[in-house]
Amino acid sequence: MAVQRKLMTAEEFEAFTLLPENVDRIFEFIDGEIFELPSNPYSSEIASMLIRFLGNYVYPNNLGRVTGENGGYIVAGSRMAPDVAFIRRDRQDQLARQGYNPIAPDLAVEVISPTDKAEDTDKKLKKYAEAEVLVWVVYPETQTVVVHTPGKAKQTLGIEGILDGGDVLLGFTIAIREIFP
Repeated sequence: MAVQRKLMTAEEFEAFTLLPENVDRIFEFIDGEIFELPSNPYSSEIASMLIRFLGNYVYPNNLGRVTGENGGYIVAGSRMAPDVAFIRRDRQDQLARQGYNPIAPDLAVEVISPTDKAEDTDKKLKKYAEAEVLVWVVYPETQTVVVHTPGKAKQTLGIEGILDGGDVLLGFTIAIREIFP
């Protein structure tokens, strides 16, 4: 849901997020607009499942970092807060300690909640595509995942499908059914 329709600069956005009333809230900044990310326990649980599975693969293999919905990234000039993200160690060994990570993730996961609008998701997907980020869009209501691989046609996987990390996370696979509690 859009918080404010007045377009602003990245500097104005940074100042906006530092206001006392906004410090504990999560926002995205896309093409001059601010979007607050609403809470949804079911969508958050699905994201948590993905964080667990990804983390169980990434950390023992020393492949990089996995973050949750509070981990923001600068993606093609926008400030994005994917529900789950992965960035390869060879691209960035340590994540930013403050603000939004300056490097876009290699993989972003967006778990769609009932309040998400298709046009907002489309804006995010355009920014991710511009930054050549692999994106998994998870639709809990239909138990499907749409995979957006840079330079390829999107692929829709149903509950019987197998999600894989492609070139971003070689060897990682998970059955779609495992991410839905």
